Amino acid sequence: MIVLRTRAGLILAHGRKYCRLADASFDELINRDGLLAYLQWFASSSTALEGRAIEAAQVLAPIGSQEVWAAGVTYYRSRDARMEEAHESGGGSFYDRVYSAERPELFFKATPHRVAGPGQAVRIRSDSAWNVPEPELTLAINSRGAIVGYTIGNDMSSRDIEGENPLYLPQAKVYDGSCAIGPGILVTDDPLPATTQITLSITRSGTSCFEGSTSLSELKRQPRELVDYLFRASSFPAGCFLMTGTGIVPPAPFSLEPGDEIAITIEPIGTLTNRVARQE
Repeated sequence: MIVLRTRAGLILAHGRKYCRLADASFDELINRDGLLAYLQWFASSSTALEGRAIEAAQVLAPIGSQEVWAAGVTYYRSRDARMEEAHESGGGSFYDRVYSAERPELFFKATPHRVAGPGQAVRIRSDSAWNVPEPELTLAINSRGAIVGYTIGNDMSSRDIEGENPLYLPQAKVYDGSCAIGPGILVTDDPLPATTQITLSITRSGTSCFEGSTSLSELKRQPRELVDYLFRASSFPAGCFLMTGTGIVPPAPFSLEPGDEIAITIEPIGTLTNRVARQE
């Protein structure tokens, strides 16, 4: 079951059936006890929407008042990329230690107003010359620390800023338009299988300029472990989102350009597509 947030309200997709959810806010829904059972009951007892109603409902980022956090260096490929970009500043071994440490790297990523939804623009900083998307499985977590579902995330990153000095990570990661999630939240009580594929495609002027893929089997840290560390000494009254890291990094010297289209697919969640714009 997939929950979509649209301009017409919350919509539940169950197979080929779409129905409009009751007038609960997104925050209330994501924190409801027994969310999956409620959605299953709702789908079985509700009237399906017509196809035209779905087409007219513009899909938004599936977020209410939640913060977005992210985990870093959770894939071997990410470790290599971060070591590469930080080599000249002497920070290469720093990321090797992060990859093997007991405590994961967790950092704040975005407030809701900085998050782009499907079809909206993600941004590259005007003071950066080396920018990449980072496709990530993203956890939807309620206020009690339970993983209630999954969505797709794009953790936009300025590699040259972070590589100059690891302490510049917030500037490389946190800015307007630095994050996208969507298209909806796959609500399930079951972890996604390790065979789940994540694919990234970048198109420039109608031509593919990068394609890559990975699977959750390459993820070093389990989602539950990341959530447990995130909730240590921190509370999230409305719940939160946690990006779990990337295993796909375009090789140097590739950098995004304004007008590029980024498509990230994770089945059975769907595809998150965004265009690239430069900050003014």
